[in-house]
Amino acid sequence: MGNAGVNGLNFLITTLFDLFAFVVMLRFLMQVTRADYYNPVSQFIVKVTDPLLLPLRKVIPGFGGYDIAALILCFLILLVKLMLIKAVNFGGVSAGGWAGTFLYTFAEVIDLAFVVFIYTIIAMVILSWVSPGGHPISGLLRSITAPILNPIQRMMPDVGGFDLSPLAALILLQLGRIVCSSLFSG
Repeated sequence: MGNAGVNGLNFLITTLFDLFAFVVMLRFLMQVTRADYYNPVSQFIVKVTDPLLLPLRKVIPGFGGYDIAALILCFLILLVKLMLIKAVNFGGVSAGGWAGTFLYTFAEVIDLAFVVFIYTIIAMVILSWVSPGGHPISGLLRSITAPILNPIQRMMPDVGGFDLSPLAALILLQLGRIVCSSLFSG
């Protein structure tokens, strides 16, 4: 396969697997934050993830009120993505590379949690400008971002009527991504 074909296949694999992993992580975070499952967007996320998540839940129970099966599914999705990309580019994963592959995938799961929080905060801010209070996804986004934004909002006062907590949260989340990335790459 030519270079363009490999690049196209890499793009397709990365996009599809990352999107599905994003939705699975979103479902996990919805459960953690006790988001409204009757929201239309929540129902979409549940219906998309149920076919793979429900059978996995039969084998992997929750722990401490958390849906561990969703985290493992997210890990498995990212692991399969990485193995497919390695197979397309290099012909497979070597036997000695399994530990590195698992560690890299674990780091990707942690990074994905940061990314989901970043995107939900950005979506919430944009939605507050476009439709300040009437969109069905607003409540879902507020539920997911509350664990990050509420502590920052308590520490930061409004500045001239502007809530700068999303900006502070985005800076802290990006800093967290950088720190985690350096921990796992070093």
